Amino acid sequence: MKSLKLLTVSFAVGLSLSGCSTLEEESETEQHTHEEKAMHVNGDIRETTSSASKLPNFLTEQPDNIQTIYAAVPAYRGLLESMPCYCGCGESVGHTSNYDCFVHAQEESGSIEWDNHGTKCGVCLEIAAQAIVASEEGKSVKEIRSIIDETYNQGYADPTPTPDI
Repeated sequence: MKSLKLLTVSFAVGLSLSGCSTLEEESETEQHTHEEKAMHVNGDIRETTSSASKLPNFLTEQPDNIQTIYAAVPAYRGLLESMPCYCGCGESVGHTSNYDCFVHAQEESGSIEWDNHGTKCGVCLEIAAQAIVASEEGKSVKEIRSIIDETYNQGYADPTPTPDI
């Protein structure tokens, strides 16, 4: 998880994504390519793979740091379902936690329906990376939730309706 710690630092220092983009902000070529591969829902792309170890095609053109976060998310499902997101996705697309920014559904069979929302949103990526790194450092879910809430409670959108811990 050392690479995720480095990602957290890189996000804090120079992340150019300050919020969530919309599908309209993608080029026509990107839209056409996505439409051939996956389903669009509320402006986000969803793609199902057979397991969490198989990343979706929409990540192919994404930077390594985004791919690394997506690869880690399924292993931290319980943690990220306990973390709110502060990008406004609770209101705009009905997310209930930070986990929803990356995964729409995960079946008992192991298949996973990925959501590309996180690829377009620096807040989503930062929260996931910070939570995962803090967990790896031995912090409790409650401590991590407190850190996330304190960090994002001002100057960001209202949090997702994630239940209290």
